Amino acid sequence: MTASTLTGPAMRRPSAMTQLAITELKLFTRGRAAVGLGLSAGFPLLLLIIFGSIHAFNTPVTRYGGLTTLDVYVPILLVFAIALMSLVALPATLASYRELGVLRRLKTTPTGPGRVLIAQLAVKLAVATITVVVLLVVARVGYGVAMPRQAGGFIVGGLIAAAALMATGLLVAAVAPNAGTARGIGSILFYLMMFFAGLWLPIPSMPAVLQHISQATPLGAAVPALQNAELGQWPTWLQLVTMAGYAVAFGLGAARLFRWE
Repeated sequence: MTASTLTGPAMRRPSAMTQLAITELKLFTRGRAAVGLGLSAGFPLLLLIIFGSIHAFNTPVTRYGGLTTLDVYVPILLVFAIALMSLVALPATLASYRELGVLRRLKTTPTGPGRVLIAQLAVKLAVATITVVVLLVVARVGYGVAMPRQAGGFIVGGLIAAAALMATGLLVAAVAPNAGTARGIGSILFYLMMFFAGLWLPIPSMPAVLQHISQATPLGAAVPALQNAELGQWPTWLQLVTMAGYAVAFGLGAARLFRWE
């Protein structure tokens, strides 16, 4: 092997963006953040195991079109994982960086604070994606829940749902004065959205008024979109447009209101 080979593309150092993302991932897996990571990844999995162990959850239900209660809850647990990353972990981290002056100091460096936002989004999306894959595999192998039959629709629906939730998290980080407030606002939004996602009462079991309200929320659109994909159908345009609308509106709001110091 020649010296030129060693100094070729294969041996080039990672880009600054890649290095920053790796650093953010390391920080996310240490200290208090590691506890949050464990809860974000482990709690949905724990709920899946608990629900899967209940016999009644594995019995087809006429109200759910012959699906089992567990079939209905798997998409809810998938968005649960994405929502934790987007609404609780993301805004708290960014607000903490602003509170500690990290973003202000980065403005004076070639790296720039904008890349921190990108790195944070990449890390949170990667962790959420891994969690979703683990949930799908455990649901399939452990409890016989079918994998999504419409993989393309599932990926598209999941990505747009993640975009809507992360845009919401960025907006929270933009307006919250400190990490504690960001965490509080994010937690309130998380529980509110998870209610309309059907965590406590599946959407088909909700009264008609609540079902209509649910359909107008990001997660109320995301859950049936993923459910459709699991059954082999594409998410409806209404579901995709609803989630995309939140992503665009909240993303623009975050870009306009975000404070670096």
